[in-house]
Amino acid sequence: MQQLDAQRRPRPGGPWSARAAGARVAWWHRHAALSSLAVAVVLAACAPDPRASYAPVYGPARPTAGGIYRFAVHPLHNPQRLAETYGPIVAYLNRRLGGPILQLEAARSYEEFESKLYGRAYDLALPNPHQTIHALQSGYRPFGKMGDDTSFRGIILVRRDSGILEVAQLKGKAVAFPAPTALAATMLPLWFLHHHGLDANRDIQRRYAGSQESSIMSVYLGETAAGATWPVPWEAFQRKRPDIAAALVVRWETASLLNNSLVARDDVPPELVKRLGELLSSLHETEEGARLLQAIPISRFEPASALTYEPVRVFLDAYEKAIQ
Repeated sequence: MQQLDAQRRPRPGGPWSARAAGARVAWWHRHAALSSLAVAVVLAACAPDPRASYAPVYGPARPTAGGIYRFAVHPLHNPQRLAETYGPIVAYLNRRLGGPILQLEAARSYEEFESKLYGRAYDLALPNPHQTIHALQSGYRPFGKMGDDTSFRGIILVRRDSGILEVAQLKGKAVAFPAPTALAATMLPLWFLHHHGLDANRDIQRRYAGSQESSIMSVYLGETAAGATWPVPWEAFQRKRPDIAAALVVRWETASLLNNSLVARDDVPPELVKRLGELLSSLHETEEGARLLQAIPISRFEPASALTYEPVRVFLDAYEKAIQ
């Protein structure tokens, strides 16, 4: 791969820069407040160690005898929604681990998350499949994944009153995407447009909004003719802002790919990784666990390995040759 400029991806082995996303502050993030969940919010103070500069950090603030392990989720949602969704799962796991404590962390952007992931700053993480492939080169190994692979697909929204019915009508228009490295919400939609008659490199103006919600809002506000996301944040957005969602319609859906992975850095104790895999894979078997999964929403977590994500590598090789 070639180095990303405003709309180009970097070579394999290094993180794909999201500088193309631009510096604008997304509408959604300007209006979101941090969650008031019981999960504590820790704003790390400045320190020479870059790991001490994370903000925000969700989780127990006090070190324990068993140690603290940083668990980061890629920007599936804005920080408030991420805390609401994954905070209870982390609390569930902590109650059952008995010694080691997981600390949930939210990155401000895809670029920040990937920089820390590829720099081995996280102990454990939930990256998307593209990030998973690159994290392998930084010493991370998948030990599980989200189920429901059929839900891991892209969707393209337009305003109901836009009159846009055909892919060809997007030619020359601006289309919003969350970030260059959002596989379901950016890569799969670009792949879809490429195979439905548009030159994804020249026929549309790509606008990287910085988050799933911001991509959705850009369509509602008329900043773009269409916006890409994926079912999980779209369903959450419909529940939270039904008034705005009613003005939008899903015009196209892409094929699906493997869902997000769970990875552990190679120096995390194997017994901890094994126990986490067991707890998460059995989450759907209890009433409490099923409720936690419903909030994501998925039906279950399941075991996985690096070999599981080989189809993603194949897709990325094809994507790289077709879309710059």
